[in-house]
Amino acid sequence: MNILFVHQNMPGQYRELVVWLAQQGGHRIYFLTQRQNPPKIKGVEARIYKPHHKPKSDAYGLSKVWEESTGAGFGAVQAAAKIEREENFTPDIIVGHVGWGELTFFKQLWADVPIVGFFEYYYRLHGGPVNFDAEEPVNAHTPFLLQARNATPAANLMTVDRGLSPTRWQRDCFPPEFHDKIYVCHDGIRTDKLVPDASASLSLGRLDRPITRDDEIVTYMARNLERMRGFHQFMRALPDIMDARPNARVLIIGGNETSYGAKNKSPGGLRGEMEAEVGDRVDWSRVHFLGQVPFDSYQKIIQISRCHIYLTMPFVLSWSLLETMSMQATIVASDVAPVREAVTHGETGLLVDYFDPKAIAAQVVEVLERPEDFAHLGVAARQHVIKEYDFLTKCLPEHIAEMNALLPADRQITPPAG
Repeated sequence: MNILFVHQNMPGQYRELVVWLAQQGGHRIYFLTQRQNPPKIKGVEARIYKPHHKPKSDAYGLSKVWEESTGAGFGAVQAAAKIEREENFTPDIIVGHVGWGELTFFKQLWADVPIVGFFEYYYRLHGGPVNFDAEEPVNAHTPFLLQARNATPAANLMTVDRGLSPTRWQRDCFPPEFHDKIYVCHDGIRTDKLVPDASASLSLGRLDRPITRDDEIVTYMARNLERMRGFHQFMRALPDIMDARPNARVLIIGGNETSYGAKNKSPGGLRGEMEAEVGDRVDWSRVHFLGQVPFDSYQKIIQISRCHIYLTMPFVLSWSLLETMSMQATIVASDVAPVREAVTHGETGLLVDYFDPKAIAAQVVEVLERPEDFAHLGVAARQHVIKEYDFLTKCLPEHIAEMNALLPADRQITPPAG
């Protein structure tokens, strides 16, 4: 079987699927990406492509997004043609992300090769992050700019043979006429590796001993500390949390760049802005900004957490929410639609008003005061993730079945045993 993956930031959402396929043997797998120095995966040939063209520096958003996506798409398909020509590789199936336009022209190269496209998000004026938080105002051009961003997934609906969204909420962001072509299945969480560990400990440079589950640890994580993931509301909750719990320590994972939305213009980014806002109301000696940490350190941090805070606007659900649930964390999360799909209040976690730092703090304090009363939430959260989001037993079989449905009987991928 010849399989071509396409994602600008290899491996992206395919980090588990591509490794599993490579481990099975018998497949010839190529991965097209823009990522420089992509990760080395045994059995996978990574090839870097460059966009054919980029927008001019003065291009406006209405045309800029389409110029970027067609440039990426034309660059990707030319790289694919070169692989076929020079390395004798023609895929039996193509799997890739539609969001950056990389798949747009593949039917012009291989009209009969089936394509499974990842449909991550369709921008809306209401019901998502836009118009959600008054601190993130929109302008008169916003409706038009959002629709311009949607041109790429709309065009790719005609390119792919099957679409994929990781959650029902994300699928339902797309217009109803998209829905029948898009199946819903998460990328998958390795619950066999992301496990609770009562013996976990972590050393911090400023402390004279490792911290463990016996310490009163509060955790927060985002790829970057930004408004989309509620960092400003988290910081506003800190004074009340730390006043009520004088022994609590707060571990914060995340960079200080911008993943979503406009870049913060304050010195020190949003972190600097919020540190200035809460000021001397916080005992900073008990707050630890850890930056972006290695995956094994992240696991230890969650394993020793007494209460994990996950805040987000209505947007793409973070892997970290499901990962922390798998590690049996007691989670306080924002009460928004995509989170409610994964977390049931009082059963697998605790949901709070995104806009109410006092309520966020009160719920966290309650968990810190009586951890034994909330310990069942983490146990139930892990069981829920195993049932609905586990990679090996739930998500992988569904993805393989969807891929096989597009392939002839003599070119099927052997599904996982059991």
